[in-house]
Amino acid sequence: MAQLTVVVPAYNEAAVLEDFHARLAAVLDGLGLDCAVLYVDDGSGDATWAVIGSLLARDARAGALRLSRNFGKEAALTAGLDHVREGAAVVIDADLQDPPELIPELVAQWRAGYDVVYATRSARAGEGVFKRLTAAAFYRAMEKLSDTAVPRDTGDFRLLSRRALDALAQLRERQRFMKGLFAWIGYRQTAVRYLREPRQAGRSKWNYWRLTQLAIEGITSFSTAPLRLATWVGLGSSLLAFLYGLWVLGKALLYGDPVRGYPTLMLVILFLGGVQLLALGVIGEYLGRNYAESKRRPLYFVEEARLPR
Repeated sequence: MAQLTVVVPAYNEAAVLEDFHARLAAVLDGLGLDCAVLYVDDGSGDATWAVIGSLLARDARAGALRLSRNFGKEAALTAGLDHVREGAAVVIDADLQDPPELIPELVAQWRAGYDVVYATRSARAGEGVFKRLTAAAFYRAMEKLSDTAVPRDTGDFRLLSRRALDALAQLRERQRFMKGLFAWIGYRQTAVRYLREPRQAGRSKWNYWRLTQLAIEGITSFSTAPLRLATWVGLGSSLLAFLYGLWVLGKALLYGDPVRGYPTLMLVILFLGGVQLLALGVIGEYLGRNYAESKRRPLYFVEEARLPR
């Protein structure tokens, strides 16, 4: 059995898989370990599965899973890690933004006794200023809001020991934020820093809408701070309304000032209505998570499995 399995989730990555596998194979050849590669085709609509098939035909170390549809990257990662039966695993994307050449450094830290070795980006080449700022804001918000310390500027590229994989396999929640789950299991963890390169081919699947959804998923998965914030905003609004009411009453009783009704009333109604809708939205996010968990649907379905020989 393989001592190290490289799990590669892929969705519409036909344009880059050949180059990726060539670089990865060269790295694995020099590791001195019994290695395997497990591609997970997450319901691609292009020639990704055909390209993976050609890679499997040329490299006996390679295997693949084809999911029945697009379940999302978190589910594809879970499917790949579930099928690593022995040894450790490295998770890496196929777009070559995360260099396969960094794997020996991850392995060196694993051999030094670490269970989770994550790759932290020292710089993010090929990304705009707005994306870098929003990414930095998200990681720092998670650091402040969550009880689980999610490493800054760190994606899914990492090595997981057998013990870490066994722990992760017990976490079967449906709404999955893998970066948080990797941190939540604990054990000995360390970082290896690297320069993230621009995408080599194809297009990113992560537009700002999907990134926003992922950010909400991460925050609601590992923090109840939004619920507490809604509570404090409600209390603060009530206190302000009470103080304002006392001020208006005092003016009317002491100075006989007329109370201007319509503008003030509209302002208060719109403010409190907005706060209430915001609080309901926050509650709805958590309620929706409970609804999804209560159905207990499988995380994914595999249409075809071709495991490494």
